[in-house]
Amino acid sequence: MSKKVIATEKAPGAIGPYSQAMRIGNMIFTSGQIPLNPATGEMVTEIAAATKQSLENVKAILEVEGATMDNVIKTTVFLSDMNNFVAMNEVYATYFPQNPPARSAVEVARLPKDAVVEIEVIAAL
Repeated sequence: MSKKVIATEKAPGAIGPYSQAMRIGNMIFTSGQIPLNPATGEMVTEIAAATKQSLENVKAILEVEGATMDNVIKTTVFLSDMNNFVAMNEVYATYFPQNPPARSAVEVARLPKDAVVEIEVIAAL
């Protein structure tokens, strides 16, 4: 199987030597998406709005390959402060109202550009 780079201008461009996502076979692996608005370059800092922006970035990447949030089978959520877990979870739940994917959520010391959240996913087509 060959790897395919996935890229879209509807999500923030990579800020280092990595791709927004990779597809191999029927699997899509996204890089972590911070809450950077791709249209304005603005970093969203309030946790609920930041979670929404990160998930919208993920959604835009998946759409390049014809996938939706329903195709997501695993997520990893990185939080700069675990005290934001409840607010993040409330927004997160709206993106996965039925049969939510497996998930890990962890607090980290720091995220790129001092983001409050970063979310990566694995999806199956």
